[in-house]
Amino acid sequence: MDLGNGEVVDSSSNSDNRAAKAGPSMDAVVKVFCVHTEPNFSLPWQMKRQYRSNSSGLVIAGRRVLTNAHSVEHYTQVKVKKRGSDTKYVATVLAIGTECDIAMLTVSDDEFWEGISPVEFGSLPALQDAVTVVGYPTGGDTISVTSGIVSRMEVLSYAHGSTELLGLQIDAAINSGNSGGPAFNDKGKCVGIAFQALKQDDVENIGYVIPTPVIMHFIHDYEKSGEFTGFPVIGIEWQKMENSDLRKAMGMKQDQKGVRVRRVEPTAPESAFLKPSDIILSFDGVDIANDGTVPFRHGERIDFSYLVSQKYTGEKAVVKVLRDSEIHEFNITLGTYKSLVPAYIKGKTPSYYIIAGFVFTAISVPYLISEYGKNGEYNGPVKLVDKFLYAMAQSHDEQVLVSDINIGYEDIVNTQVLAFNGKPVKNLKSLATMVEKCNEEFLQFNLEYQLIVVLQTETAKAATQDILTLHCIPSAMSDDLKT
Repeated sequence: MDLGNGEVVDSSSNSDNRAAKAGPSMDAVVKVFCVHTEPNFSLPWQMKRQYRSNSSGLVIAGRRVLTNAHSVEHYTQVKVKKRGSDTKYVATVLAIGTECDIAMLTVSDDEFWEGISPVEFGSLPALQDAVTVVGYPTGGDTISVTSGIVSRMEVLSYAHGSTELLGLQIDAAINSGNSGGPAFNDKGKCVGIAFQALKQDDVENIGYVIPTPVIMHFIHDYEKSGEFTGFPVIGIEWQKMENSDLRKAMGMKQDQKGVRVRRVEPTAPESAFLKPSDIILSFDGVDIANDGTVPFRHGERIDFSYLVSQKYTGEKAVVKVLRDSEIHEFNITLGTYKSLVPAYIKGKTPSYYIIAGFVFTAISVPYLISEYGKNGEYNGPVKLVDKFLYAMAQSHDEQVLVSDINIGYEDIVNTQVLAFNGKPVKNLKSLATMVEKCNEEFLQFNLEYQLIVVLQTETAKAATQDILTLHCIPSAMSDDLKT
C-alpha cells in the first residue's frame, strides 16, 4: 500500500497485526437480530408488514450493549447472539438516540454475560491511524474483520437523524450488517461505532464511524437522566463573515472574527437573547473564525457546532456577540431542536384525523418519503419541501398539516391546511377539536393556493362512520388526539 509519501508497506501483514491486537475484544462483538413493524405513513391507521434485519453490537460496562438506532427502529422484538454461540437472547431496549444513531440494549439472562469482557474505549484517533471494523456484515454468518485508516474527521451529516455531529471517515468497507459494530484501534480499544457508508458510483470504500465523544455523550446522557434527552443545538441560522466589506459594514474591527446571525428559531432559548445581524464572536470562551470554525487539534479546525454538541440539554453556555459595535455576553440555556417538519417521530405511530372523505395528517420526513419515494423530502411538492428546508416553527406545538381528499376533490392531494371556518389551524389536535365541535352549517377548509373545500356539516359527519367501515379503519382519529 502506498502511503502517499513514497513509502510502500505490506498492508496484508499490517492488517493481520491489527486484527491480532484487536482480537481480545472481539468476544464483546455481538450479532443483533430485530423484527421491525413500521407505521404506514400514507395510511396512518395501518402498520406495514413486518421485516427482519441483522446488525452488529458491542458489549460495554454495566451489562449493556450498544448498536445503531436504525438497527432497532420500530422494533417489535430484539435478540442478540454472542460470538461462537448458538443461542439468541431476548434483549430489552433501554434508550434510542435517533440523532446520533445509537441505541442501548440490555439482556436479563445472566448466561449471556458469562465470559464476556466489555470493550474499553480509546481516545479520538489521528488521521492515518489504523482502525479495524468488526461485525457481522452481509455475506456470511460469522464475525468479519476489515481494516483501514482514518482518512477524515469533521462534523458530518448523520443520515438517520438528519443531524450534524462529529464523525470519522475511514477507508474500510462498511456493508449492511456492519452497522453497530465497533471500530478498534491498534491497541484493541474501541474508537467508534460503524453506522453508514457513502454509496455513489464514483467512490469506493468510504465508511463512517461514530467517534467516542459522541458515544460517551450518549452514555452519560442516559446515566444522568435515565433516558436520551438529545444533543443541544444553538437555534440559529448563520452566515460566514469572510468578505471584508461585509465585516466593515457590520461594524467589526480588524481583529474581530465571527459569524453573522441570519435567523433565530422562535422556539429556541436563544430567541430571548440573540437577534438577526448579531455577530457571534465566541462560544463558551472559544473564538469563532469568520468561516464558522474553531481550533480542534494541532493543524485541524472544526465547525463550531461541535462545541455546542459537547454540551448536554439544559446546560448553559456563554455566548459573546457584537451588536451595533458593542460587545454583549449572554448566558444561554441550551435546548434541542424543534423542527416544523420533523425528520422522525421517535418510534411513535403517525397522528391522523378523518372527516367524511378527508384524511388529515401532520407532515414529516417519513411521510414525504412514503408519498414521494426515497428522497421524498426533496422530491415532494415545492411548498412542502420549502417548509422542510427553510420554515421555522413559531411555537412548540405548531405542525404543518396536509389533506388527502377523495370525494369530489380528487385533484387536491397533499395540500397544506391553513384555516378552518375562518380560524387559523395550529396543529392536528386543534383542527380535530374544531371540526368535532362545529355546529355551523358547513365545514370550510382553507388550503394553500387559495383553494377551499366545503362540506355540509351534518352530512359529512354522518358519512364518516360509513367510510370507516368501508375501508376497515378502526377509528376516525389516532389515539393521541382522543385525550
